[in-house]
Amino acid sequence: MVTSNNNDSTVDRNKRIIIVGAGPGGLAAAMLLASKGYSVDLFEKEKQIGGRNSFFKLGEYIFDIGPTFLMMKDVLEKIFIKSNKKLEDFVEVTKLDPMYRLKFADGRELYPSPDKEKMKLTMENFSKGSFEGYLKYLDKEKKKYDKLIPCLSIPYGKVSHFFSKQLITAIPYLDAHTSLHGVLSRYFDDPDVRIAFTFQAKYIGMSPWTAPGTFSIISYIEHGGGIFHVKGGLNKLAFGMAEAFKQLGGRIHLNSSVKKILVENETATGVELENGKIQKADYVIINADFANAMTKHVDSLNRKKWTDENLASKDYSCSTFMIYLGVKKEFKDIAHHTILFAKDYKQNVDEITKDMRISDDISIYVQNASVTDKTLAPEGKSTIYVLVPVPNNKSKIDWDKEKQSFRDKIISTLETRGGYSGLSENIEVEKIVTPKDWQERHSVYLGATFNLAHNVGQMLYFRPHNEFEEFKNCYLVGGGTHPGSGLPTIYESGRISAELIMKRDGIEV
Repeated sequence: MVTSNNNDSTVDRNKRIIIVGAGPGGLAAAMLLASKGYSVDLFEKEKQIGGRNSFFKLGEYIFDIGPTFLMMKDVLEKIFIKSNKKLEDFVEVTKLDPMYRLKFADGRELYPSPDKEKMKLTMENFSKGSFEGYLKYLDKEKKKYDKLIPCLSIPYGKVSHFFSKQLITAIPYLDAHTSLHGVLSRYFDDPDVRIAFTFQAKYIGMSPWTAPGTFSIISYIEHGGGIFHVKGGLNKLAFGMAEAFKQLGGRIHLNSSVKKILVENETATGVELENGKIQKADYVIINADFANAMTKHVDSLNRKKWTDENLASKDYSCSTFMIYLGVKKEFKDIAHHTILFAKDYKQNVDEITKDMRISDDISIYVQNASVTDKTLAPEGKSTIYVLVPVPNNKSKIDWDKEKQSFRDKIISTLETRGGYSGLSENIEVEKIVTPKDWQERHSVYLGATFNLAHNVGQMLYFRPHNEFEEFKNCYLVGGGTHPGSGLPTIYESGRISAELIMKRDGIEV
């Protein structure tokens, strides 16, 4: 029960909130709500917090499970500040320069830098005259960014939210009916330079040729604000948030899998755990893969809109084939992040997103984090993280059959094109995660690691709402709700849902 009046800053500890899942969105909401005096319990099925923002060890090597890029650091900093904490008290962050290495099939390399003088040199060496287009890109995309970010920071639970001042003033900048590749073609003539500023569509699991032009702000976020590494891996963000949450009085229950969301009279009343125990709450926040949570944790009788059939009919992102390698060799001359592009990048992307088949000509992301962070591997050795975009499980690919040959192709490509000579003979430990593993072991619907696709028909109001529309007192956070996937937007989903609850209770936000 709320004991404060309107515009007071806290509630009493009798107001209980249960959060299902300790991923980054759930942790963001947990921090904010605990800081306002709510009694918050976070139930996590795994033995450690973080979800796909967690880590694992192979021998002496440490790996992030999922995200390896930190962008828009200010979004997380603001969540800490709103919770009366400081991010820098919990993690050590380094800005990367170069941001990454881009290598094309013809051998040309581009090393984007947050330093404009370095950027001018690297761009002009790569493609003469391209820096002039880059300056126009920065100028126009900053204006777009300034208009669009406020639109993404508000909920879209009602059709009337389309008429918000933020969205109306942003309409001329949306480029929603132009492709991302089309937007970048305005600035650059060189096809490879266009790819260098549109490959970021992979962060949301989409093709630059079909992703809305709205998402040109993703590459601007990199070039305007920089890319950061967290000492010990990006998993340290989740563990820092968990520590801050506990300092604020929150409680985390590990190895505590939720069986189902309890719903009475079209209102969420708590959860039933797998062990049969009932946990009651005033509000429930779901921080699990959206479609998986619906089909596994919400009774079909309580789903009028998000039925199994409707979920299956939606568009989903691509998946990823992962290889985590502990290598008894250092690669001192290779950047922290590298993207190796297929010879025909568009064909590669089309095969992943349209044809739904394994490409012969692959693109690879590889992280050589040990070149920056010596805590991740023993002295003289390297932690190598490899991600290859592949179709989600609508493809019906038999990954048990394809896994080994695809793994061998990736390792060979890293050695012959990526500069990782001697890689295979120096591998000490190895782990592979396929789309099948994402679905079966990590509870990711269809193995679509970037969740629901981010096309126009699945954004803003058309995405599952932060204040869940199926029944009352239930809220969503994570990549499957507004604003979308990617760490900064997932943090924002946590903030939006937490503040919706606060406003409902008359609490200052």
